[in-house]
Amino acid sequence: MVELSATTGSVLERLFSPEYRREAARLLEEECGDNLPFCENSAKALERVRFAVLKISEGDLNRLREAIKVAQQDWRDTLMGAGFGYSVTAHEQWEQELNTGVR
Repeated sequence: MVELSATTGSVLERLFSPEYRREAARLLEEECGDNLPFCENSAKALERVRFAVLKISEGDLNRLREAIKVAQQDWRDTLMGAGFGYSVTAHEQWEQELNTGVR
């Protein structure tokens, strides 16, 4: 299990209502971490994929589960689906936009 980075935790808190945050965090740590095929297992390296599933989820647990299933098959598809596939910093830009409320 790879714990969430502080930044990923912050994004999770902005997207999910309090009653769903613990389950969302558990899903990310247990299902979207060191079990992803051919993905580096550090919190920083996983942040891009985790941001992608969070973006796709739009704060909905069922959508998060589905996005994680896709990531478990091929996390590159998840990056493309979130719009993060062509830039290694697109997830950081999205996080900044989420912070400022600009989308």
